[in-house]
Amino acid sequence: MFVTVLLLLVTLCAQGGNGEERAAAQRSGHVSVVIVGGTGDLAKKYLWQGFFQLYVNQVRSGNTFSFYGGGLSPADTATSVLFEILKAVSCSKDVAPQRCALLKEQFLRLARYRQLKTLEDYRDLAEHIERELQQEGMTEAGRLFYLSLPAFAYVDVADKINNSCRPTGGAWLRVVLEKPFGHDFRSAQVLATQLGSSLKDEEMYRIDHYLGKQVVAKILPFRKENRKFLDPIWNKHHIERVEIVMKETLDVKGRISFYDQYGVIRDVLQNHLTEVMTLLTMRLPMNLSSSEEVLQKKLQVFSSMLPLRKNQAVVGQYQAYQTTVQQETNKTKDHVSLSPTFAAVLAHIDDAQYEGVPILMISGKMLDERVGYARILFKNDIFCLQNPSGVHCKPKQIVFYFRHGSLQYPAILVSKNLFSPVSMDGDWKEVTEHTEVNILGLPISDYYVQTPTEQKEAYSELISHIFAGRKNSFITAENLLASWALWTPLLDSLAGSYPRIYPGGADNGDLLDIRVNGKDIGYNSEVVLISPEQMGGASANSFQVMQGKFRSADMVSAWPEELMERLAADIQEAAEAAVSEGGVFHLAISGGSTPLALFHRLALHHFSFPWSYTHVWMVDERCVPLTELESNFHGLHDHLLQHVRIPYFNIHPMPVQLNQRLCVEEDGGAPLYEKEISKSVNSSSFHFVLLGVGYDSHTASLFPGSKVDELGESLVALTESPVKPHQRMSLTFSAINRARTVALLVMGKGKHELITQLSRVKDNPDKWPVTGVKPADGRLVWYIDYDALLG
Repeated sequence: MFVTVLLLLVTLCAQGGNGEERAAAQRSGHVSVVIVGGTGDLAKKYLWQGFFQLYVNQVRSGNTFSFYGGGLSPADTATSVLFEILKAVSCSKDVAPQRCALLKEQFLRLARYRQLKTLEDYRDLAEHIERELQQEGMTEAGRLFYLSLPAFAYVDVADKINNSCRPTGGAWLRVVLEKPFGHDFRSAQVLATQLGSSLKDEEMYRIDHYLGKQVVAKILPFRKENRKFLDPIWNKHHIERVEIVMKETLDVKGRISFYDQYGVIRDVLQNHLTEVMTLLTMRLPMNLSSSEEVLQKKLQVFSSMLPLRKNQAVVGQYQAYQTTVQQETNKTKDHVSLSPTFAAVLAHIDDAQYEGVPILMISGKMLDERVGYARILFKNDIFCLQNPSGVHCKPKQIVFYFRHGSLQYPAILVSKNLFSPVSMDGDWKEVTEHTEVNILGLPISDYYVQTPTEQKEAYSELISHIFAGRKNSFITAENLLASWALWTPLLDSLAGSYPRIYPGGADNGDLLDIRVNGKDIGYNSEVVLISPEQMGGASANSFQVMQGKFRSADMVSAWPEELMERLAADIQEAAEAAVSEGGVFHLAISGGSTPLALFHRLALHHFSFPWSYTHVWMVDERCVPLTELESNFHGLHDHLLQHVRIPYFNIHPMPVQLNQRLCVEEDGGAPLYEKEISKSVNSSSFHFVLLGVGYDSHTASLFPGSKVDELGESLVALTESPVKPHQRMSLTFSAINRARTVALLVMGKGKHELITQLSRVKDNPDKWPVTGVKPADGRLVWYIDYDALLG
């Protein structure tokens, strides 16, 4: 039996809103809410709670409700999942427990799951809604579809809604869309056109949840309420810079399929931070509740923005990102993703009010804290001769603090050396008692602090606006395309740029600090790996091979072809010396694609190489049959061994497959290889060990976090790789560091930021495994090509 809960007439019109919005908001009757993707992560975390809050707020209005969670799965398997989600909704603190229990019970009775996969499914839903309306004798107020779906599904679902689920009789239709709205200007334009063939623009609510944050929503009202203080100083003569920052401590595990296509600029800067920027810099609308007037003021900002050029942005990528990409997308370890997880962009407005004022938009994953804020830093023309810590010499700033960080609550902060802000309406209050914390260079006691009387979740706020038909918190097609027109040229120019690699968290140190130089931006710390004296004043193009120092060890650098020539010559020299001394040369070689060019060089150009006296050992091996393409030995055999005259018994593949099993510890493969080394190699000391270095700084198959110190004196061990195939067999540092010569080969522009970072970090093999390579009595040589060295 269909259950309805009668409610009183709703009066949700926005103050001064346009007539269409007020009329839509006042129309009472039955409202059907459909969350397409109703059992997904976003619905689970935010949407159902938001719609429950809407229901609680409207429980004494004149509407009735029904709620549908839609999805691709059949109802018999997904209904229980939906109701587990619904059981988790909660009331605000001002709702008594008994009343909350009753409201939850009613809400659950009004909700149901429906499979929404085909056009027929949507027709069935429409027929169901219309049948219930007839049976209950209700007038329909409207239908709200929330598309909690990947963007590629929007057009198809919008078409199904248009063809089969439109309400009749003057009821409204509202369809909510989540970002991303396209990948660039062209794709956003195509998406807008395609959606426009099914839905009217006034029916679409493109949601940016940042616009639902209470502090963001208060930017324009704050500016208007404090005009008498702000008008004289809200300009280029007084503003030093504007900063809009969103820092996150989390990584992107579980989101790689989306994130690797978009990166931080598309994910955060193009939408969230850009929207905040327009609210801070637009000319104040006469009527803040008029969505049309607010839109026009935003568009004026976009039309005044100077183009964003490549030298107005820096990008970074946290160290473990490549490994996560390989894990979640099944890419090989040779795949390099350039998607940035950190970006800082410098923008300027070509306008008499803001000319020359730097506007910084910064966001990143795996940073030192979770915090979001916008800061307007004002110039200070006062010099305090004897009391530099006096209030007048402290930073003058206004901070729109979105939440989290050291303050832990949303607030607007005005430094006391600026002005005392006007008291806000009853939804906000002044904070006078503080837990002592510092906010952007000032103790909290040096600010006037205003905060919402009740903290509300952004999605709950926006859902209430959708229900009320208020569109000034949503993104129109014009707004969207104007934003993409600003950002697309910059994204195109950055497409081939290698991001700076950073370790994550507090370990980032000053690695991501930026410097503004006029209209350009750059990292403040650019590590010089080669001094001008070492380069002899020459450019990289004017010499072939250069020698220097890297991490206190010898370094050879050249363009790739010359570097391979030099490395091959050095290996042959070491081989001839070893054979002359003891009649044998023991060479241990790492796997991967980096040494393939070296193998070709040795096979095709070094005909006098003493292969008859050379024993070839493996540094590491994947736990796969040696005949498979993924096997390191397979690559070594195909590209080198089958092309040279080397005795069969001089080749020593790692025994990863014993007893028809792969890398089972009980089979003793690692001790067996160690025994073979001890028997054949004098003092277990290889003459030459060739290693590569991964993007996460792993070497051999010794990976970050693998606790290499626990391997002790073992020469060979089974290890775990973060990417498939996970199981590996590897020489340990105990074996590697006994060698007479260890060569570390690093090639390609993709390794430039790694080299930059390695030049700065201290030895920490657990975090930076390659720093554990330190031959006890031998020599370490880095072979780095110019692409990796100079970027």
